[in-house]
Amino acid sequence: MRVATYHYGGKRHVGVVDRRGGTVSPLEVPEADAETGILCLIGKEASGIGAPIALSDVRLEAPIPRPPRNIFCVGKNYFDHAHEFARSGFDSSSAKGAVPSEPIIFSKVPECVIGPEEDVLIDPTVSESIDYEAELAVIIGTGGRGISKDRAVDHVWGYTIVNDVTARDLQGRYSQWIVGKSQDTFCPMGPWAVTADEIDVADTAIRCRVNGETRQDSNTGLLIFDIPTIIATISQGVTLIPGDVIATGTPAGVGIGFDPPKYLEPGDVMEVEIDGIGTLRNRCKRRGT
Repeated sequence: MRVATYHYGGKRHVGVVDRRGGTVSPLEVPEADAETGILCLIGKEASGIGAPIALSDVRLEAPIPRPPRNIFCVGKNYFDHAHEFARSGFDSSSAKGAVPSEPIIFSKVPECVIGPEEDVLIDPTVSESIDYEAELAVIIGTGGRGISKDRAVDHVWGYTIVNDVTARDLQGRYSQWIVGKSQDTFCPMGPWAVTADEIDVADTAIRCRVNGETRQDSNTGLLIFDIPTIIATISQGVTLIPGDVIATGTPAGVGIGFDPPKYLEPGDVMEVEIDGIGTLRNRCKRRGT
């Protein structure tokens, strides 16, 4: 099932998406619950479903407009990207080698989340080394601590797309990546979420295009650390909660991997596509214009 959070008739709604028909059918959930986006469906069932509405008539929002806490992220989780990032000179973790022996976990603050078609704002007074990163994101459905790898998938509610937009110079300047990763608008998410039964994350194509040019073209089957390993690693001492979002890493082809780097500029359009989910599209805009 594909589930979207969207704005229609002056209110936020949650509904089931029919991509072939180009419609979304609202689920009957309390208005206050709908404000949390698809979080209101985790561990619950909607009481009914309304008449379909054309997707062209609604404004899609991030499936979880404001995650309950920081988004967990995994760095350097594809072999080819680990090597291109180590070569870039901005990798503060490269002293331990290009390819990590254990998952590199960092986070993005929830306030940087935006939805599909919203603008990623570039502030040239802060950074002009802005990069894109196409990523599959896991949405936790059942919380827990000390989750084993063989039971990890039982804790997954579903998946969505995240673009882990990054200020590369800030990422390289600081030992921790949160500042370069958490700038306002630096976490586009969407266009909707899919339940875990909808997609085979062991073999799913992932792509990113900038202004129509394919930059990233890979498969989630090439992750260094698979999703069960990631969940087990984080939950060793951190209790995961329903609604937690985990971005699983990006493949090669990011802007910093080119010579010279292909950083994002105002007017650039990014499209992150994952088979079985959809396409997340965002435009870059100079802050203040």
